[in-house]
Amino acid sequence: MIARCPWPGDDPQMIEYHDDEWGVPVYDDQLLFAKLILDGAQAGLSWSTILHKRENYWRAFDNFDAEKIAGYDEKKFAELMNNAGIVRNRLKINAAIKNAQAYLKLQDEPGPFSDYLWGFVGGTAIENSWDSIELIPAQTPESEAMSKALKKRGFSFVGPTICYAFMQAVGMVNDHLVDCFRYNELKKI
Repeated sequence: MIARCPWPGDDPQMIEYHDDEWGVPVYDDQLLFAKLILDGAQAGLSWSTILHKRENYWRAFDNFDAEKIAGYDEKKFAELMNNAGIVRNRLKINAAIKNAQAYLKLQDEPGPFSDYLWGFVGGTAIENSWDSIELIPAQTPESEAMSKALKKRGFSFVGPTICYAFMQAVGMVNDHLVDCFRYNELKKI
């Protein structure tokens, strides 16, 4: 039997996400933008809820094309509010639009979005060594700094806990438990 972190449970989609994606370093700007929006959509919900709707999010939000999202009008907003395939929360949908606009402004600055975000961990993944899921923090000084900086730039639904979940998901921190088979695999990346 493969030793893995306990949080995926027995949900096949969560297991696949844990085994193939969670904690793998992401440097692609569009994927980072998409993951930031998806983690914001998770606020107050389980990641499983968002993961099971993720494909719907990609379709509903035009493959996370920030230029398209930034220009969404009332008609598109109403369409999203009526889309049962996503979380129909007015504040979260507004946040996605606002975040696309903030993302585009950040694109005007030198350097990619990836460099900006990875700068909060010094450009290299933080290697933790947790032996119990209860030891993993909900937020860190790095996620607090990221949250504060993103909010200052106009992003929303980017609190320190959301930012830490994002950092875990995109490999900025390796929070696989030390006895999980992915821990050492990702440590080598």
